[in-house]
Amino acid sequence: MSGQPYWESPVEKQIREAQERGDFDNLPGAGKPLDLSDSGDPDWWVKRFAARENLDLGSALPGALALRKEAAGYPESLVDVRTEAQVREIIEDYNKRVLADRRRPAVGNLPPAIAKTLDVDEMVERWRPLRAELEEQQRRARQERAAARAAELAARPSWWQRLFGRGR
Repeated sequence: MSGQPYWESPVEKQIREAQERGDFDNLPGAGKPLDLSDSGDPDWWVKRFAARENLDLGSALPGALALRKEAAGYPESLVDVRTEAQVREIIEDYNKRVLADRRRPAVGNLPPAIAKTLDVDEMVERWRPLRAELEEQQRRARQERAAARAAELAARPSWWQRLFGRGR
């Protein structure tokens, strides 16, 4: 008999035929060693899946940790907010959510994680220079666009010069 076993399961037959056709040739990672650097981590598969699919796991955090992460982004995340009143409203809403999270009953035998409330006036003071810098950048960009447009219009002959072919 040849090297082929006497009985071959249907799955083994499909694999053997695919190998013979070359279906497994030139696959990504072919000939490279497996990456087992995180094999000691029990959540390695979740981390690899999130990295491969470009998932943001921030929404999977428990309430207090998600609130802490949100607070860590302030006031930089508020730069696009236009008015001081809106900034105050956002921070007050955050503080309300922190207080509501504190009122939830603790689950398990560990002490609950607590997020701090933020001082609204302090956040507004930290937001002002960031917003002023953004507005200055936007003003400079508008001026540059206007100057480029004016230069383009100045270099272009007038409509009557183009009509009679007397363009520069």
